[in-house]
Amino acid sequence: MSTMKFLNASAVILALGLASSSSTTDAFLSVPVAPSTTTVPTTQAFLFGRVKRSIKRRFGGNNPSKAKARGEGYGAPLENITEMVGNTPMIKLSDELTGCPGVTIYAKAEFANPLSSVKDRLALSIIETAEKDGTLKKGDTVIEATSGNTGIAVAMMCAQRGYDCVITMAEPFSVERRKLMRMLGAKVIVTPKAGKGTGMVEKAAELAEKHGWFLCHQFETEANWKIHEATTGPEILNDLKCIDAKLDYWVTGYGTGGTFHGTGKYLKANSPDTKIVLAEPGAAALVDSGIATERNADGSPKGSHPAFAAHPVQGWTPDFIPLVLEQGLNLDGVKLMDDYVAIPDGAAVAVSQDLARKEGILTGISGGATVYAAIETAKKASEGSTIVCMLPDTGERYLSTPLFASIEADMNEAELKIARSTPSFILEPTK
Repeated sequence: MSTMKFLNASAVILALGLASSSSTTDAFLSVPVAPSTTTVPTTQAFLFGRVKRSIKRRFGGNNPSKAKARGEGYGAPLENITEMVGNTPMIKLSDELTGCPGVTIYAKAEFANPLSSVKDRLALSIIETAEKDGTLKKGDTVIEATSGNTGIAVAMMCAQRGYDCVITMAEPFSVERRKLMRMLGAKVIVTPKAGKGTGMVEKAAELAEKHGWFLCHQFETEANWKIHEATTGPEILNDLKCIDAKLDYWVTGYGTGGTFHGTGKYLKANSPDTKIVLAEPGAAALVDSGIATERNADGSPKGSHPAFAAHPVQGWTPDFIPLVLEQGLNLDGVKLMDDYVAIPDGAAVAVSQDLARKEGILTGISGGATVYAAIETAKKASEGSTIVCMLPDTGERYLSTPLFASIEADMNEAELKIARSTPSFILEPTK
């Protein structure tokens, strides 16, 4: 109905022929208007003003945003789904949510990737790198161990490229992730809860060796962090350049460490004054412990890290320090981590729920954790600072997790009261 009103209003404006003789395009509507040398009647001019103001109110014409105008289109049609990866937007968080009116926090919405997570970048890089160097060939099977998002992204890449895909995933991770991977054609091998992250990693390596499959090695491969150095870092600085803003702080957590390593490396080279803040769950403070992970010859972990404990932030902090993260923390001559935030129990879920209810941003538990760390950073930042933090994925990946535990499927009393306020079509709860 709103679209019809918009079209009708546009038709009225065009029919009135209200452009000046020096212009052939209406600046607001961005449509050609026939030049006119006639005098506009007062009543028509009044109507034109009313209609135009109405459209601006309805469609945000007075919005100072520099975002691309709706209706301009995306650009040239894409050759395939993989071309959607990257160039994700940053969204300003409100002062109401952050509680820090003197500091601006932008959240980089990685759920805008085609399969709704930052791991789409990693999967694209791993597959394309392996194709270029000849280690992945037509007819091969791809296997990887994952908490879910990488597996979904790898399954997408394999579906598009025509590879068979096998994923190993530990039992505690959400069942919707398993279903999504299977929907994309992957076979999902669930490993016992007791084995934790190292169990699913060992199972993937064992299967790869047995069957001669291509193992992605997301926790060890350079292709992981290099995609972030080439894309995520430049995107952040380029987008801030559009509003003449300087990046004071960049905040992230870690799963493999690829985002931290690659993006951090680019930011330090191109915005050296930017402070990088790394976050991890307080219950699994592996980095903060100072204890190194023992490794096999290929860089994979030998066993579970002694500082690990179960935590609710799926996709963050496995039970070992990934090699990609360790390498980023120990770069020669470059210190990537300037500050550290431990996420307390319950904070990630609470902030994720606040993002949904106050901002309309549906992100996962890891997104809530990162925004919590960004807000803590903002509390100490100087007036006028700009902070960018990562939203790794969508909240729809967490329907069976603590993020949605308080969300009922059936109507609650408040909803039933509304339903009963009129006489028809009342679905009463069964007893």
